[in-house]
Amino acid sequence: YAPAPTAAPQGAGYTPAPTAAPSPGYAPAPSAPAAAPQSAGYAPTGAQEAARSLATSRMSGGARDLAIVLEQGRGSRASDVHVVAERPVLFRLAGELVPQGGALDAARVEGMLMPVVPERLRPVLVREGSCDFSLDSPEMGRFRVNVSRHRTGLKGTFRVIARDIPTLESLGLPVEIAKATHHHQGLIVVTGPSGHGKTSTLAALVDLINRETSHHVLTVEDPVEFVHPRKKALISQREVGAHTRTFASALKGSLREDPDVIVVGELRDTETVRMALAAAETGHLLISTMNTPSAAKTIDRLIDLFPPADQQQVRLSLSSGLRLIVSQRLMASADGKSMVAAAEVLPGSVALGNLIRDNKTYQIPSLQQRGKSLGIIRFEDSMADLVRAQKVKLEVAKGFVDNPDELEAVVTGKRPGTTAVSAPETQQDSARLLSKMGSLMGRKGS
Repeated sequence: YAPAPTAAPQGAGYTPAPTAAPSPGYAPAPSAPAAAPQSAGYAPTGAQEAARSLATSRMSGGARDLAIVLEQGRGSRASDVHVVAERPVLFRLAGELVPQGGALDAARVEGMLMPVVPERLRPVLVREGSCDFSLDSPEMGRFRVNVSRHRTGLKGTFRVIARDIPTLESLGLPVEIAKATHHHQGLIVVTGPSGHGKTSTLAALVDLINRETSHHVLTVEDPVEFVHPRKKALISQREVGAHTRTFASALKGSLREDPDVIVVGELRDTETVRMALAAAETGHLLISTMNTPSAAKTIDRLIDLFPPADQQQVRLSLSSGLRLIVSQRLMASADGKSMVAAAEVLPGSVALGNLIRDNKTYQIPSLQQRGKSLGIIRFEDSMADLVRAQKVKLEVAKGFVDNPDELEAVVTGKRPGTTAVSAPETQQDSARLLSKMGSLMGRKGS
C-alpha cells in the first residue's frame, strides 16, 4: 500500500509554467477529495493518472481554470473544447467553433494542460509532439484528450463524452442496425469522417449487447472513451498504450480470452484488418470503425489495404463474413441548436457478397438503389427523410451529398431542371396534344 503522490510528477524535459492569475469571469472550482491510494503492483491507466494529477494539483491556478472551462463546455452542450495558446477557448456548438472570452497566453495554456498529461505520456509528447489519453474526473465527467505542440505553444482538444451510454434511438439512427448484433460471427463496420459520431454508435451497439445477452465483449480502444457499466454481459475494456501495445497485438491475444464479441476502436492498418478478418471468420462478431465516406468505399478500402496477391482472399472473406456497414454524417439541426445524424445502411446479403467476390464493387450503388427489400438505406433517402421531417434544412443537407439536384428532386418530387406547372396549364397542354393526335389519325384514315 502506497499513498498517491501529492503532486503530478514531471517528465524529462518539462519545465512547469509559472502560475498565472485566474482569467476574468472564472470562478474557482470547489476542492476535490484526495485521490484514492493504489494497491501494490497496480499500474494506473492514463485516465486515472490524469484524474489523480488533476485532483492533487487542484490548488494550482492552471488546473482550476481548466476544470472550469471543461465544466462550462459540458454545460453548454459542446461536443469539443479547444484550449489553444494565443487564442480564446473554443467550444464546438452544433458543428461551429465559438470563442469564449479572451486569448490565453502560452504560459497559461501550458499551466492548464501539463498537469493532466499522464506521466507515461510526457516523454511521448516531448518526442512526438502529440499524445492521446482519456480524462475521467468525478466533477467534470469523462473526456477524450489530445495534447499537441504547435507554432504558438500547446494545444488541448477535449472531446466531451456523454455521462450516459447512448442508444440507437437517442442517436436518431435506424433501429434496423440492431439486427446485426444478433449474428454470432462476422464483421460490422461503422464509418464516416472523424467527429461524426462513430464512437457513440459503437457504444450504443455494445450497450445493446450488454443489456440483452450474456456474451463476453472485449474492447480495444485508443483511448477508452465510454466506460460500460456492469449489466448482463461481461465487458473487458483494454486501452492501447496502457493495457496493450497495439490494436493488432491485442487482437492476437484476444482470441485466447474466450470472447464472443470483439470491439476494435478503429481499423487503421493492414495488420489490424488482417487480424480482424481472421477473428470474424473464427466464430467471433467483430465491430469496428473506419474513416471512410461511404459503404462502397469502405469495402474498397478494406481490400486495397492488402497487396494484390492477397486481395482475392480478402474478397472471399468479406463476401461471406460482412454483416453490416453503417456510414453516418452529423449535420446542424433546423433550429441550429444540436446535431442530427443521417445514416447509410448496407447489410450483408448474397447479392452484395457476389459483387465483392467477383470484384464488381462499382455496382454497389446500383444494388443500393434497388435493394430496399434487403434492408438497404441509401444516404440520400436518409437525408430526404430528415428534410421532410423538418429536422434539417434542405440547403444544409445538399452540402453533404454528391448530387444535390437529386436530393432536391427526391424531397420536392420534381425532376432536376424542371419547374412546377399549374394544373390548368397541364390540362390545356393535354387537350392540345390529343387534338393534334386526332388530326393526324384522321389524315392517316383518309
